Amino acid sequence: MNLKTLAFAACAATAVYAAPDPNFHIYLAFGQSNMEGQGDIGSQDKSVDERFQLLWSADAGSCNQGASKGKWIKAIPPLAHCQGAKLGPADYFGRTMVEKTDSQIKVGIIVVAVAGCSIDLFDKDNYASYARSQQSWMTQRINTYGGNPYGRLVEMAKKAQEEGVIKGIIFHQGETDAGNGQWPSKVKKVYDNIIKDLGLGNDIPFLAGEVLRSGVSSGANNNIAKLPQQSKNFYVVSSEGFNQALNDGQNVHFTSQEYRDFGKRYAEKMIEVLGDKISPVASAAESSSSAEPESSSGTGPASSSDAVESSSSRGPHSWPGFSSSGQWDITGIQAQKVETRSIGKAVVNAGRVTVPVALEGRSVNAKVFSMQGKAVLDFSNSFAGGSLGFDTAKLPAGSYMLSVQVGSERSVQKVQIK
Repeated sequence: MNLKTLAFAACAATAVYAAPDPNFHIYLAFGQSNMEGQGDIGSQDKSVDERFQLLWSADAGSCNQGASKGKWIKAIPPLAHCQGAKLGPADYFGRTMVEKTDSQIKVGIIVVAVAGCSIDLFDKDNYASYARSQQSWMTQRINTYGGNPYGRLVEMAKKAQEEGVIKGIIFHQGETDAGNGQWPSKVKKVYDNIIKDLGLGNDIPFLAGEVLRSGVSSGANNNIAKLPQQSKNFYVVSSEGFNQALNDGQNVHFTSQEYRDFGKRYAEKMIEVLGDKISPVASAAESSSSAEPESSSGTGPASSSDAVESSSSRGPHSWPGFSSSGQWDITGIQAQKVETRSIGKAVVNAGRVTVPVALEGRSVNAKVFSMQGKAVLDFSNSFAGGSLGFDTAKLPAGSYMLSVQVGSERSVQKVQIK
């Protein structure tokens, strides 16, 4: 091998990709004024654990020190924007998630909320026509999110997926649509779009909070009660006992203390629903120490002919990088090689993903993972013409991680399927 070839191999071997941290749990929060937060911010609300982080989603952040669009900061309120947002349920949702989960877990939140808006503002097909018909004060808040709140939510969520794993969604909206019988199905459409646009799994919990039971919009609770009929992933968070109402002449907003308590209720429900999914992921060393010997070969995986599997459908995976629960241990591969001597860079072209490989008679194990760390496709047996690959039509649009192992070499790469 000449010096040029050696230098190239060394560069390729040191190329790295920082995989998302599975112990950084991301939550999306959206809705109207109650999700913005209308409670006064007290001194107790300004002290926040470093483990609770906010990805600022608004265009301007002068009210929140250090805030700028797309930047992670400590989650000090307001979390939504600087045009009247104050203390809301997302604040103590995040604080409680931090308090009641393992110290290894970090919690991140993205909040997009517009006072007075209908669910139509989050319909990516119809938001523009809805926005055009609104008064100037609402247009200002919509423009805080680039004129497209749903688009901004997805944009920030994709950015967050580069560093963490989306675990769930919290939602507070419906007052404006209290008399609209189609509201539950419209909410389901928004949820489905989020799942598709972010390439998420089919088990992301969606928690919707009730409105004040004695307020002028209390009828919205009839719609909210129907949400669980739309999806097994939909849950209602009760507003029972919250009767004080913020004294702002509208009788639709909660008090600061009620927002704190409501946030705790959201968190307690999320913890209940997620169960062991909020447990920290074990380190790679711990995972691989108990891993079984490799069982797949260059002609295909010996254990299964199925192209798609769930992370819990079989026992522990038989190669390093997996925990005993079947989850992909991303923590242990924060700086894995993107290109090695035997594995090239993945290319997405003409409806197919291909990864150049040099097998040389060695075993191969190639899988696709969702950004939640679940195995969704095994393409170990696809070797042909010097590469492994699969058709993009096999997966929904979204971001994925490829993990390809040839003998003792492994490459971890991120790909975007459109």
